Amino acid sequence: MEILFSSLIILASILLILVVYIQNPKGGGLSSDFGAAQQIGGVQKTNDFIDKATWSLAGIIMVSSIVLTLNTKKQNTAVQKQQQQEQEQGQPQGQPQGNGQQAPAPGN
Repeated sequence: MEILFSSLIILASILLILVVYIQNPKGGGLSSDFGAAQQIGGVQKTNDFIDKATWSLAGIIMVSSIVLTLNTKKQNTAVQKQQQQEQEQGQPQGQPQGNGQQAPAPGN
């Protein structure tokens, strides 16, 4: 599960880098290479696609990161509970569970 989400985050990050490189902050970029300003339909659709792709990839990265973090926390909690149960079961019944200090034996 962790490998799946980690791979998804890496792939989305690489695609996001490529999409951002395609964009030009001053209105140029890939969309300006498709024609003049009279072709509003083609240029506008390209800008919309690039904009939606940017936001979609950013959302995928954000949601996947949150899911991966929550999943990791659940696994860590489960491992801690299992270790605690193993420690409790491994301790002999006659010993107190205090701070590890015992009263000195009589005569010492």
